[in-house]
Amino acid sequence: MSFNEITVPSRPGISAGFEDERTGEVTEVDRMTVTQADPVSATFRDVMASVCTPISVVTALSGEMPYGSTVSAFASLSMAPPMVLVSLDRHSSLLPVLRQSGRFGLNVLASDQSALALRFARKGGSAKFAGARWDIDGGAPRLPNVAGFLACEVAELVEGGDHLVVMGLVRFADQVALPPLTYHSRSFGTHTVLLEDTYDHDDWY
Repeated sequence: MSFNEITVPSRPGISAGFEDERTGEVTEVDRMTVTQADPVSATFRDVMASVCTPISVVTALSGEMPYGSTVSAFASLSMAPPMVLVSLDRHSSLLPVLRQSGRFGLNVLASDQSALALRFARKGGSAKFAGARWDIDGGAPRLPNVAGFLACEVAELVEGGDHLVVMGLVRFADQVALPPLTYHSRSFGTHTVLLEDTYDHDDWY
C-alpha cells in the first residue's frame, strides 16, 4: 500500500486511508495487525503522521491525456540548479506516464483545496480529471488556484524500498500568495505563523 504518495483519510473521522494501486481499494490501516507483524513499521507510521507536510498533486501528460496523483512526500533538493524530489509508489499509474513523457508538474495545493487532494488520491488514471479544470503550463498539467506550481523535467529515478524517488529539474515556477494545504496527524490543515517568531528566515531560501 502507498504511504508517501497517498496519506489522506478515506472518510471524515477515520484515522487514515491508503489506496492499493494494484486493486484500487481504499482501506483503513489495521493497526493491530501492523503492530504484531512489525512494531517498528507501526511506530514509523505514527511518527511520520506527526510530521506536518504540504500536499501537492503531481501531474503529467500521456499524449493529450492528463494524469495526476496526490503526494505528501516532496521537497526541494537543490537551488543551483533548482531541483525537487517526489516519492511515488512503485505501483503508481503515474510512473509509466512520467517515464514516457519525461516531464511532470507539481501543483502545491492551497488550504481550500482538500477536495482536490481527495480526488487525486483515488485510483482512476486520466478519469481523475473528469469535470476538473486544468491547463498546460511549462509542458505539464496545471490545476487552477493552486498556491504554487513547478514544471519539471525528470532528471533521475532512484529506488527507495517500495517507492521510487523522482528527481526533477525545475524548468518553470510560479507562486501565488495563498495559505498552503497541509497534512498532520491524519487531518488536513494549514500553516499558522507563531506570534513570537521574529527570526529572520530570508536566508533559508
